[in-house]
Amino acid sequence: MQWLVQGCRSGDSLVFYYSGHGSQQRDPTGDEVDGYDERLCPMDFETKGMIIDDEINATIVKPIPHGVKLHAIIDACHSGTMLDLPFLCRMHRNGRYKWEDHNPPMGHFKGTNGGEVICFSGCDDHQSSADTAVISYAFTLLIFMSTVKFLCTHLTKLELR
Repeated sequence: MQWLVQGCRSGDSLVFYYSGHGSQQRDPTGDEVDGYDERLCPMDFETKGMIIDDEINATIVKPIPHGVKLHAIIDACHSGTMLDLPFLCRMHRNGRYKWEDHNPPMGHFKGTNGGEVICFSGCDDHQSSADTAVISYAFTLLIFMSTVKFLCTHLTKLELR
């Protein structure tokens, strides 16, 4: 994941996309509001291990400098706070939303180095994708189409090199 953020500079727009398995484990460090670390389960997790949210935050969130934007799209079980961002926007079916403070109780900083990070996740931390199966396909399709539209309208040939 480090390759995504290495050398990024003001004006860059980055996209991190993951669709696969996710899980949870008890948080041994006390830096999670809900007491659990979320984990990505990549194809090689049996030999290389799972990737916990603390590692994701340290690798692709904290290094983001001022003027850089990172959009993450996570379609996996237990993905609500997979990037360990300091705030969570909880959307309700009626269109209302509420910002929740997800800064760790012990005060450990989980923000960026001045940049902007937004994460779209397929379900809450306590949910599996089966809990949201009706909207899972629609979520993936919507995010994919929105990303393609954004990229097609904002990239030039020079940026693609």
